[in-house]
Amino acid sequence: MADVDPSHLALYSASALVIDQETGQTIIEKQSGAVVPIASISKLMTAMVVLDAKLDMNEVITIGDDDVDGLKGTRSRIPVGTAMTRETAMLLALMSSENRAASSLGRHYPGGMPAFVRAMNRKAQALGMLSSRFEEPTGLSSNNVSTAHDLARMVAAAARYPEIRSFSTTGGARVELNGHIREFHNTNALVRSDNWEIGVSKTGYISEAGRCLVMQARVADKPVVIVLLDSAGKMTRVGDANRIKRWMESASLTPERRPV
Repeated sequence: MADVDPSHLALYSASALVIDQETGQTIIEKQSGAVVPIASISKLMTAMVVLDAKLDMNEVITIGDDDVDGLKGTRSRIPVGTAMTRETAMLLALMSSENRAASSLGRHYPGGMPAFVRAMNRKAQALGMLSSRFEEPTGLSSNNVSTAHDLARMVAAAARYPEIRSFSTTGGARVELNGHIREFHNTNALVRSDNWEIGVSKTGYISEAGRCLVMQARVADKPVVIVLLDSAGKMTRVGDANRIKRWMESASLTPERRPV
């Protein structure tokens, strides 16, 4: 438990930030101003833009050829031609980080993808995310960039949407696609942990971004936003989140301790 001592809190993500939502105080900070690719963390912005437009969540949208990842060649469990409600597409984009679902949400926005991307960047500016830039809705492009500070603003804003809170923290779901029931799971195992109380969750990964994780959660009886960017190993972001949680719980028991 040496890593709960404030002077020995070792975080292995390249950028990290923990903000107390009640006070706005920075609790933990590491390279939080670095502008870096954010991968699928972008999907939180995608969901907010769709919800802000008050589009019909029961409208059926279709996965098209344009939704296939030609940039990274990632696979998807959603075949081209699959029809689903906008609500289901958002669930799969937020919970399972399905890129085709996120792309389809952008394509079916009024004015199509160009209008959608403009709306993403307008929303970022409105939230004060001055170092952020979005090029598309999935995060597959390394040109979707932000900072840990900007993402903390985005996560706090996303936490105000009941749909995002619900979909991003759903542990798993059985979804009917093309007449077949398929099981999808959350890309963040912590949402299924009894030890965590998570309000918003999103993971991300492309090679340029490393493994990323953002959460709004209650830790040591405080509402906090946690941002972890560019973690090397598969479990590093989860390890960092658990280290932060243990440290905060320990620090709350010994008030004289302060983060360094």
